[in-house]
Amino acid sequence: MARPDVNRSGEIEVFVRVVEAGSFSAAARALRMTPSAVSKLIARLEARLGARLVSRSTRKLQLTPEGTAFYDSGLRILADMAAAEREAAVGAAPRGRLRVNSYVPFGVHRLIPLLPRFLERYPEISVDLVLTDSVIDLMQERADVAIRAGPLGESRLVARKLGQCRMVVVAAPSYLVTHGTPLTPADLDRHNRMAFGFVRHVDGWQFVDAAGNAVTVPIMGNTVVSDGESMRLMAVAGAGIARLAHWHVADDIAAGRLTALLEDFNPGDEEPSHAVYVGQGRHLPARVRAFLDFLVESVRMA
Repeated sequence: MARPDVNRSGEIEVFVRVVEAGSFSAAARALRMTPSAVSKLIARLEARLGARLVSRSTRKLQLTPEGTAFYDSGLRILADMAAAEREAAVGAAPRGRLRVNSYVPFGVHRLIPLLPRFLERYPEISVDLVLTDSVIDLMQERADVAIRAGPLGESRLVARKLGQCRMVVVAAPSYLVTHGTPLTPADLDRHNRMAFGFVRHVDGWQFVDAAGNAVTVPIMGNTVVSDGESMRLMAVAGAGIARLAHWHVADDIAAGRLTALLEDFNPGDEEPSHAVYVGQGRHLPARVRAFLDFLVESVRMA
């Protein structure tokens, strides 16, 4: 049994802050403590547990396997404590600040149009929204939910699938008038294929030939953009050919601003979208659970 003078919740909170801040000194500044006090507290915690939580052999703070497990458990404990306090004070109604990070096309075309309805449904929640196609660290950015496209890598995060949609190659009629229309994937060698400035999970554009064999066309051109929405706008402006999710450009195709190309060679590969977050089940803050349920209920991707 723990001694009554041991503030275990305080120790957990300091340890979690150290991990999220990446160093004792950064955590100390955030907690308004001295680095020495933070270091001693972590040392006392390790001594009480009988396990090393943080490796001090490198310049960069690194967790031991025991530290990683304790951090995951600590997050759940702190979330449970916060939920218990909220429920005791105001019932189970979701409330508080919700930090959401979304890739740009989803944020612009799907999330922002839905947020007024979400905020009307949950008036005690405020939303802090950041749009970027760059991969982020939820811990470092202190985001509650990140919405990302493409296959998920290995991580301790939990994911809920929001949908998936096939990819399509598109260009503006003005571009095709000037440069001609590619009739086969090989014709793309003579065209400007616009690229993203970040690493994609697939290197090149995927097609199938007349025999059904997979064909990969490398992405080469004079245009590199930071996000999918900029890519769409560049394509509409006639800068080159793009490959994007069909839901992202469906309105442009219907309005004649973009033309779908090489559909006979489209392999039908689909790009999924997920909401990723820390924790699961009853350990989720009510505001996060409400937002995830709302997304699954409301988002349509086709």
